[in-house]
Amino acid sequence: MSSIKEQFTAYIHQLQNEICSALEAVDGSARFQEDKWERQEGGGGITRVIEDGAVFEKGGVNTSVVHGKLPEAMMQNLSVSNANFYACGLSLVLHPYSPMVPTVHANFRYFELYDEQGNIADAWFGGGADLTPYYLFEEDGQHFHRTFKNSCDKHGAHFYPDFKKHCDNYFVNKHRNNERRGLGGIFFDYCRATQDFDLTQWMKFTMDMGNSFLPAYLPIAEKRKHLEYTPQQKDWQLYRRGRYVEFNLIHDRGTLFGLKTNGRIESILMSLPPVVKWKYNFAPEQDSAEEKLLRILQQPIEWA
Repeated sequence: MSSIKEQFTAYIHQLQNEICSALEAVDGSARFQEDKWERQEGGGGITRVIEDGAVFEKGGVNTSVVHGKLPEAMMQNLSVSNANFYACGLSLVLHPYSPMVPTVHANFRYFELYDEQGNIADAWFGGGADLTPYYLFEEDGQHFHRTFKNSCDKHGAHFYPDFKKHCDNYFVNKHRNNERRGLGGIFFDYCRATQDFDLTQWMKFTMDMGNSFLPAYLPIAEKRKHLEYTPQQKDWQLYRRGRYVEFNLIHDRGTLFGLKTNGRIESILMSLPPVVKWKYNFAPEQDSAEEKLLRILQQPIEWA
């Protein structure tokens, strides 16, 4: 029987193919461009980017499988020394043209740490998905959350509320008066084997979360992609994208870790939107759709 890392590595490549095919069908125009790369220290990845499509202005669905000596920054973070590691994962971000179609992010990953004899000293799963709309359609937030809740509930009643709360508390621009990036979703990390839930069960859980992405997001994109919008609404989207950039460059642990560990810059910064605006001291009109969204972002909602 293949090891957990072999099974999960095969899974993320399969998931990458499934997601890219489905997104090309939704877009109907653009196709993903593939860039395979190698890491000098060990391993590599497959970066797939879609640009200038009918629906997606820019998006990426990336896999990476890297191994070797643990970077200095992570040795300090994990309080270990002279350790080797293996990490594999899929990460995606989609920035649609239309302000009526939400931006979405997802990530599913596995990490192994080895002792000096090459035995597994530590291992864990992590990941999640979150939705960032520019105009609020409450049924979209409900659908996105319910899809992940239904998958979480198969593994444990506490998973969805715990991981939703983790997501709500993570994707926050603290420097912007604790404004949340979007409507949240689920976020889990450092999920290690316990007496009640072993590593194989965490793998199955993480795979179920990965398999939930397309059912959670595609119906929303399909429903909203043909809606008309004004230049002013597009301008609002570009302004709100600025908040997305701020979170990724200031707070996101994955981005900061990649930048500190000689990661592949093109893949790390793939998450950034192609066009963005910042306006000085901007505030939307009172009681507008834009202000309604900002009010929602101040306090987590029980969407499911």
